[in-house]
Amino acid sequence: MLFPTSLVGSYAQPEWLIDRSKLAGRFPPRVRAAELWRVEAPYLVQAQDDATAIAIADQVRAGLDIITDGEERRESYSNHFATALEGIDIDNPGTALDRSGHPNPVPRIAGEIRRVSPVLLGDLAFLLSQTDKPVKMTIPGPFTMTQQAQNDFYPDERSAAMAYAKAVNEEIKDLFAAGADIVQLDEPYLQARPEKARDFGLDVVNAALAGVEGETVVHLCFGYAAIIHERPSGYSFLPELADSLVGALSIETAQSSLDCAVLAELRGKTVVLGVLDLSTEKVETPSEVAARIRRALPFVPADRIVIAPDCGMKYLPRSVAYEKLVAMVEGAAIVRDEHVG
Repeated sequence: MLFPTSLVGSYAQPEWLIDRSKLAGRFPPRVRAAELWRVEAPYLVQAQDDATAIAIADQVRAGLDIITDGEERRESYSNHFATALEGIDIDNPGTALDRSGHPNPVPRIAGEIRRVSPVLLGDLAFLLSQTDKPVKMTIPGPFTMTQQAQNDFYPDERSAAMAYAKAVNEEIKDLFAAGADIVQLDEPYLQARPEKARDFGLDVVNAALAGVEGETVVHLCFGYAAIIHERPSGYSFLPELADSLVGALSIETAQSSLDCAVLAELRGKTVVLGVLDLSTEKVETPSEVAARIRRALPFVPADRIVIAPDCGMKYLPRSVAYEKLVAMVEGAAIVRDEHVG
């Protein structure tokens, strides 16, 4: 099918599950932030399961073709996995500059990074139990985790990133073996730190994907729209990934009004095209969505485009997020009909 639709990763979390005002009033947590949850610990897993079931049901009801778990169990896209690894001192966090330039508490690398057991298989099993549609799991990428950590063990950032890549590689292979259809690496810091990305980012991404058999995506964005308000007009690191092992690249075009000509440089890659502006609660019309899709068509074949929001929908109210998804599905249908009619 042309122009299948999907979330990037996260969906709105219910107010009864997480304190959304606290979440919006701080930078995305890199270390664990248990204070964000409204539900007491003995009941939290059950509440997270319920929220995940709602997120999945909303995606199915909106008509999405590829389903995620909405990252309902996560305080942020990255800390769920990054703090589960051996070698990370979660009791004595470090400090690193966020992409906004502000210092933020981060995982501190105090020893050899190792994945001692799978982290996301339980989340995947629950997702598979709730839908028969193709499913996608998201995992923070090794380059981004390195930029969101204080390295007190490895001789340099490349070494730390390669250690993260090994852990991510093991997790990806387990996810595919357990039934995931798509696995996505979230790598926004490839865009935020382009000089370092050019130095070792491509090597690290390839190490994370080495030997992986399955459909893979790398997501690059300009940061959560609720946190990072100013958007550049173009990517500082994107064409370089044309030579990577990843099969698809997930990018934002709506809020930034990206010049889609850059997509012509992504030779042979599928493009997960961001067409929903998450900086506003205004719901796009299907015609607006269709127009954003058409902007990419001169540069990417129609059969290599997946339609998605710009980024995660975590910070939007659920009603707004759902209505935007409906508009996205209807906009994709408009352009699909133009191509098959």
